[in-house]
Amino acid sequence: MNFRLQRINDLLREEISKIILKEIDFENNCIVTVTRADTAPNFSKSKIFFTVIPETKEKYVLSQIKNNIYDIQKIINKKLKMKYVPRLFFEIDTGAKNLYKIDKFCH
Repeated sequence: MNFRLQRINDLLREEISKIILKEIDFENNCIVTVTRADTAPNFSKSKIFFTVIPETKEKYVLSQIKNNIYDIQKIINKKLKMKYVPRLFFEIDTGAKNLYKIDKFCH
C-alpha cells in the first residue's frame, strides 16, 4: 500500500470516529469504534469498518449510520482538502469478533 493511501485511510478513520461521536445519537447505551478504513487505489470509494459493544446492538447502529450517511459524507467532503473525496460505505468489522473468539479459545 502506498504512503498516500495509508494516510487517507488513517485520516478517514480518525475523522469519521469524531463525526460519529458528535453527530449520531444512539438511544441505547453502546460504544462504537471505527477500526479501519479501506480506500480503493483510485480514491473513488472507501469501506469504513466499525465494532459495537455490546454486539447485540450492531444492526441498530448500522441502520443509524446508514440513515445519517448523507450527513457524514457531507461533513467529510468539507473537512478533507482533496480534489476527489472517496464515497463512504460502512460495514461491521467481523475480524475483531473472530480475533476475540480465537483469543478466548487459546486461553
